[in-house]
Amino acid sequence: MIGIVEVLLFLCVVGYFFNKSRGTDMVDIISNRVQEAYGSFRLPGMFGTTQAVEAGGFSTYAMLKRFGEQKKRKRQIDKENDRKLREDSLYHMKNSPTPHISLDSKAMPGMACRFCSPAESQPQLDQVDRRRTAIDILRVTSHAGRRTNSSPTDWGVWCPHLAQAARVKKYDYPQVAGAVLGEERVQQALETAAKESVNEKRQELLDAGQSDDTFDEDAYYNETMRKHEKRAHRVLIGMRSKLSDMVLRITSWVLYKLLPCFLSGVAAHPGQVDMIKRAIAKNPDAPLIFLPLHRSHLDYIMVSFILLNHDIRCPLVAGGDNLRIPVFGNILRYDGAFFIKRKIDPLTGKKDHVYRSILHTYVQKVLTAGHNVEFFIEGGRTRTGKPCMPKSGILSVIVDAFNDKSISDALLVPVSINYEKLVDGNFVREQLGQKKVPESFSSAAAAIMKVLKARYGLMRIDFNEPFSLSELVKSLRKSETGGSYAPENRRLQHKPSSSSLFGTDVVQEEQELRTLVDNIARHVVYDCAKATSVMTTNALAFLLLNRFRDGAPLAILTEALEELRSYLNTTSRDIGFTGASEDIVKYAADLLGPGLVTKEKRAGQMFFKPVTMIPNVIELAYYSNSLVPHFALDSIVITVASFLKRQAEQRLREQQKSIEDVSIGRQELFSTCLEFCDLLMYEFILSKPCQSLETLLQDCYHRLCIMELLLQPEVEYTEEQHRARRLAANLELDELNDGSYSEDDYFDEQIDQEEEERVFLPAEKHCDRIVLQSVLAPFTNTYAAVASSLNQLLGGNSMVEGEFIKQCIKEITSRVESGQCKYGESISTDTVRNCLKVLEKRSAIEIVNNNGVRLVSLAPAFDSPTEVQTIIHSMEKFVPI
Repeated sequence: MIGIVEVLLFLCVVGYFFNKSRGTDMVDIISNRVQEAYGSFRLPGMFGTTQAVEAGGFSTYAMLKRFGEQKKRKRQIDKENDRKLREDSLYHMKNSPTPHISLDSKAMPGMACRFCSPAESQPQLDQVDRRRTAIDILRVTSHAGRRTNSSPTDWGVWCPHLAQAARVKKYDYPQVAGAVLGEERVQQALETAAKESVNEKRQELLDAGQSDDTFDEDAYYNETMRKHEKRAHRVLIGMRSKLSDMVLRITSWVLYKLLPCFLSGVAAHPGQVDMIKRAIAKNPDAPLIFLPLHRSHLDYIMVSFILLNHDIRCPLVAGGDNLRIPVFGNILRYDGAFFIKRKIDPLTGKKDHVYRSILHTYVQKVLTAGHNVEFFIEGGRTRTGKPCMPKSGILSVIVDAFNDKSISDALLVPVSINYEKLVDGNFVREQLGQKKVPESFSSAAAAIMKVLKARYGLMRIDFNEPFSLSELVKSLRKSETGGSYAPENRRLQHKPSSSSLFGTDVVQEEQELRTLVDNIARHVVYDCAKATSVMTTNALAFLLLNRFRDGAPLAILTEALEELRSYLNTTSRDIGFTGASEDIVKYAADLLGPGLVTKEKRAGQMFFKPVTMIPNVIELAYYSNSLVPHFALDSIVITVASFLKRQAEQRLREQQKSIEDVSIGRQELFSTCLEFCDLLMYEFILSKPCQSLETLLQDCYHRLCIMELLLQPEVEYTEEQHRARRLAANLELDELNDGSYSEDDYFDEQIDQEEEERVFLPAEKHCDRIVLQSVLAPFTNTYAAVASSLNQLLGGNSMVEGEFIKQCIKEITSRVESGQCKYGESISTDTVRNCLKVLEKRSAIEIVNNNGVRLVSLAPAFDSPTEVQTIIHSMEKFVPI
């Protein structure tokens, strides 16, 4: 083979010297033949049977040189063609009218609500910004030298991270802790606490049978006052932040060095950052309130890291006092953290007036001093991967500061954060009912060393459009008083969090304010969830757990991922990845690891399967749950429709009738969907406060009809049937008509009533409906198991709440192991707690605090086997079969 090729090359060269032009043609022809020959030739023992000669199969130097010359000539020809094409294009552009460029008008995630923020009628993120793509902020500082107008010989080119830390804009961060203790609110709280101590002491003496005549009330009051003052000083010292510009710069430089060790990138949208800057320019006196969803301890510093490197004032960040550990706690404090207790009041339920007043006053002083503030609207990190219900404690303080004119306005900035792989590990222990391991210096140091050696993929941060607190409050209050915009009444009513940082009594007791704060908090969480980018691991885990629980080959998974991406794009959900779906499946599976997704060869192709054994499946569900809120309404409608169909079939069997073409009533479908939504009220925020849940359900129903998962065929009548219906309508009209409406009006009403119509579930879409039912199936299985566990409380029995939760987890685990429930991710203490909240709200159970111990018992009206069975049925009917 090699000899033939060399002879052909020799003839080519000879022909070239005899006839240069014809020789060139001969060279081209023979070159093509050579490439064809080598294209089908494989070098054994070097690349196997799948590598072409292009990968290194040229055997002689002459061949390599000849191939290089041909490539060089081809590049020159391509360059000349490109030049001519550009000239022609410029000529046509000059002599042609300017075309109208239509940008994509798809709704942009993260935009402020136009109903609740009417002043923001023009989006601060314009169409051009929307078309910009997210960038990796860990890479942009390679141009730090050019930002500072330095030459290539300047130090910024060679030390870009250090130059970036030196370049950022400097801000003054005033310390406000010194002005807190002297405030009237704090002094009143100290007096209240001292008086309570005096009353408690007097009661102790009376209970002991001693006379209180010898009790020196004034001396005891002064003594306890001094104790409370000392404690107030300790509380403030432990709480305060020491935000330092220098420490922020050092931290930024360290993060630029450490983050690439375990993250492939930190993606942020430059248009979103510019949007914040424009909002600041528009309202420079208003503090920024950043409200992220909380997933990882890394969240604390990453928002500040991005803002610092884009010349935006860094916020003071509310952090749990569990992070106040040696070394790391001090670093966080100088980076802007102020530490608050997770549980402010003692276990006995006694209010800690001193702590509440100090925290309230400190936050207000921070705002009036011009600081920006960041706090996690959910309170703690999500253990399930989906958003938690909001805690409105600090938000109530901010609204209070606005109401009493301490601040003229504030700009609320919801922030969505997501990770391809969670840096904190997993929360499987806590979901199984085990106690959380408290943070310590040794555990934090060990975790950092472990993280630096691992690979966690991409982190994505999305800043939603800032909106004015004053405009939001004005709009919500206008809607409550029947103003120009009045959203439909929501069916679901949610009471504000009872575990908030302050409790509603610290700000105001008025129900109006509590509702206002709760609506704002729920609006923020809903917006954050909608704007959270879908990562590669979210998409793969969702498909594996809901569609391919028994596994699927690579080709099928790739096709399913393409469908999912297309659907998410049509619903304006942001996708945090690009590229070929096949590569994404491989990448996400590798990132999740063999402990969550297994890979093997089957029939010559790669086969992927989720690990569904406990506890692995609980961790995998964490990544899948990020997408669950997006499909929650679809799953609710399909789950209810399937339940009603089963119910209708059961009735027909009992009547010994055919069950073919079974249909369900549309009104019954919607009323049962609202019942299901009410059951999940502590799991998902299904609508914004300014939206009607009924309207969203109708929109979802029509969307499912378009997808042909549900069918509502039009009723067609024969001519005789039309005449008969018209005659019947006329007869009834004669009896009822008082001249107020015509025959046509009456007949239209009858048609509308008849076209309450039946809804069909086409058999050919059964598999697609099964997928949507599985989205909420883990939650409904958990609720059913909790309801069944209520039998242990019959007969007036009561259990410690923690023990009852363990019994519920044991019941769910038993069902999973026996095969009664196929969803191992149903084992979740968070879901059990949410179910208990629903039962308590429905007055089915009572949870009382007995000397610091929470006891669970059945309410007297439900303490019977019949009533418990009714509760079980109300839960189990939504469990897919």
